[in-house]
Amino acid sequence: MSKKDSKDTKTTKATTDSKKQDKATAENTAQTYDCLRLKNQLCFPLYACSKEIIRRYKPLLDKLDLTYTQYIAMMVLWEKERLHVGELGECLFLDSGTLTPLLKKLEQKGYITRCRSQEDERAVEICITETGKALQDEALSVPAAMGSCVNLTEEEATYLYQILYKILESMS
Repeated sequence: MSKKDSKDTKTTKATTDSKKQDKATAENTAQTYDCLRLKNQLCFPLYACSKEIIRRYKPLLDKLDLTYTQYIAMMVLWEKERLHVGELGECLFLDSGTLTPLLKKLEQKGYITRCRSQEDERAVEICITETGKALQDEALSVPAAMGSCVNLTEEEATYLYQILYKILESMS
């Protein structure tokens, strides 16, 4: 083997080694940043699904003159009829700063009343009105219409519900 061949072999080997090292570094870098890839984020499909579902609620709730957040507040009130603002916030995972304007709008529409609690002047009670109760009949078609938008079996829907509430509970 000539000096030139030996030099070329060493150069080729050094180039190959350098390429292998560059490839290994690139793979390590890719793995390091894998956690920042959108496809690896649980939060993204949750966000996208939530946004899409609320978008599909909109035309149904427009007929009732309710936003999605007003609708879920009314769902709690249809069930409980009377509760404190804090209790409603706990049910909906909302703070009082978000609830106050929402409740003002529902009160302006005549669906609820707000008054100071007899037991504790610091607490505000929310009571559903007869007009608010009547709205429940108009809302009966909403769950079925929404159910047809989400292609899940009853078993899948139940499982998803359980998982989502497990996440919510672990975060509170």
